[in-house]
Amino acid sequence: MIEKILLADSGTGNTEAMMKVLMEIPLIQRASVNVLHVVPSQVSAEEMASKWEAGGRTLANAISNLSLDSSRVTAMLREGDPKDVVVRVAEEMDASLIIMGSRGLQGLKAILDNSVSQYVFQLSSRPMLLVKDDLYNIRPIKRVLVAMNKSDSAQEGLNLAIGLLRDIKGAELVLVHSISNLKARPFDETDPEPQKDPILKAAQAEASRYNIPCKLVAPEGKAGRRICQLADDMNVDLLVLGSPDRRPSIAKGIPDLDRLLGESLSDYVRVYAPCPVLMTRISS
Repeated sequence: MIEKILLADSGTGNTEAMMKVLMEIPLIQRASVNVLHVVPSQVSAEEMASKWEAGGRTLANAISNLSLDSSRVTAMLREGDPKDVVVRVAEEMDASLIIMGSRGLQGLKAILDNSVSQYVFQLSSRPMLLVKDDLYNIRPIKRVLVAMNKSDSAQEGLNLAIGLLRDIKGAELVLVHSISNLKARPFDETDPEPQKDPILKAAQAEASRYNIPCKLVAPEGKAGRRICQLADDMNVDLLVLGSPDRRPSIAKGIPDLDRLLGESLSDYVRVYAPCPVLMTRISS
């Protein structure tokens, strides 16, 4: 259930357009929305005052552009490092969903260019909707691709997708279980019979309880590349991906270097997906 949304608004990108699209969904219309703008700390008091004033204008414009119910929206202006502030505010308000823009930076470049969205996803256990700055068209959400596997985070992604689509006329789920095939050559693309895939059959059964039609796809090959290609080929409006946290408890407060360096499925999809990406995580 999505009850509290944290919209991190930098004043640029597509987050406001994404929020407008989400507000067309019955499930989201019942949620409260906190619109957050973070002002980085400045050297002088004069610079800080100027940035603070500009941040206030950014927030006011965002609230006005979104046309949200005033009883369900809160404007928040905070000072500090955006990475730390977004994570902290999400915890303070017990956010059900974080919405952020993303420049789509990969691996080491994301580290060197101080990618806020990448670090927030690393350090927060909350679902996160990433909207790349270079997406040309944020469409109403009707067709959603969910990447399935045996993990709890994938099941949580399925549950979220069903919640979003169950009251939308003409909605469709694309359920994908990508299987690595070590015998295949690097660019081989084969399609086993998805109707026989037990993971996809179970997911389809869950969706059918809410009368949501499904397409089942079980491609072989590199999962990230195939998922992004399918999202493009099938013209999906949203991609949902579970990303379980593999780190031990002692390391929860630091980023996962595998992901930061581009060695994970979630990092690949975050960078190359042709549509907004909703990532879910259930900590191990």
